[in-house]
Amino acid sequence: MTNTGAGRGRRLATVLLVAAAACVGGNTRTREMSGALPGEPIPDSAFAALSARISEPSGYFDTDNLISNETGYLKVLEALERIGGHGGAYAGVGPDQNFSYIAAIEPKIAFIIDIRRDNLLQQLLFKALFERAPTRIQFLAGLLGRPAPDTVGWRARGIDDIVAYLDTTPADSATVRALRREIEQEVRSYNIPLDSQDLETTDRFHSAFVRAGMGLRFTSTGRAPRPYYPTYRQLVTETDMEGHQTSYLSTSERYAAVRSLELDNRVIPVVGDLAGDHAVKELGSVLREMGLELTVFYTSNVEFYLWREAAFPQWAGNVEALPTTANAVIIRSYFPNFGGQHPSAIPGYWATQTLQPVRTLEAGGFSSYFDLVTRDAIDLRASGEGR
Repeated sequence: MTNTGAGRGRRLATVLLVAAAACVGGNTRTREMSGALPGEPIPDSAFAALSARISEPSGYFDTDNLISNETGYLKVLEALERIGGHGGAYAGVGPDQNFSYIAAIEPKIAFIIDIRRDNLLQQLLFKALFERAPTRIQFLAGLLGRPAPDTVGWRARGIDDIVAYLDTTPADSATVRALRREIEQEVRSYNIPLDSQDLETTDRFHSAFVRAGMGLRFTSTGRAPRPYYPTYRQLVTETDMEGHQTSYLSTSERYAAVRSLELDNRVIPVVGDLAGDHAVKELGSVLREMGLELTVFYTSNVEFYLWREAAFPQWAGNVEALPTTANAVIIRSYFPNFGGQHPSAIPGYWATQTLQPVRTLEAGGFSSYFDLVTRDAIDLRASGEGR
């Protein structure tokens, strides 16, 4: 669940210029200047400049939104494969559920756009953890403040085995202290301006994962987690429509696909309102300069809030400014408390993940939010026919 809140209408005043970055010894990230060519590494200065160029002033939402509350978020993956959703550029809101979509479509570049600056800070935390962790178990151990095992062979182990290890290994204070020093050094190196409060927020987010471990749930300010909200354990072990575990942490190959983008600075965190007057439109300009088209835009349930705030037309207009592939799609999450049961609802799942062609959104003429989330919805079950 993600919101867009207030803060639209102001254009970012200062745009950072792209400059060549100096090579820093001991850092695994690529530092060479390569311009903005599709699929090539982006230097740190250009990474920071892209984030600043596209970003808008931050808005508010009443949750840290550290993990998703969309249990069935992977149910769209086979349909994405069936319609040819691959390559190009990816955009999405929220925390790490984006990585599973990125692992599936393997874009040339990805933009994580969220109205909360806190989400940008969380993405920097993830980036630092990816860079220090060649394997999934090292990544998750770092995220949760657990010592990683020394035993060889973990690359080939299933995600259930990794989760079992983390569930039975307590957080270690010495490990956490060392991690926090390392993470702070890394996030400072990305050339994105950070003040002491930003660093405290990043540390607070990491502390939440350390305390709760795999049992962490989505929470909203002043409200306890709903009983149907998944734990982080459920999210990383979740399955697609055919029952296969397909999160970005499910296999070494999927993890490596996302980590490669992070190492190349090709996952760009952006502060932006989907219905604002700058971020999405500027993203369109950037993609044209790069010679790329958008393949997937993951909006979670942001459009519910935009519809309620009468800001949906601005969002639809922003989408028209994006260069898109012929089969580009919107991935949404729909919650039944927003208008009744979705026709594509899956028993046992509170949220329904949906796919809609971008061309349907551009055509417009929707009579209601429910009309928006149901019109031309791609049949997810059809992806399993004949198998």
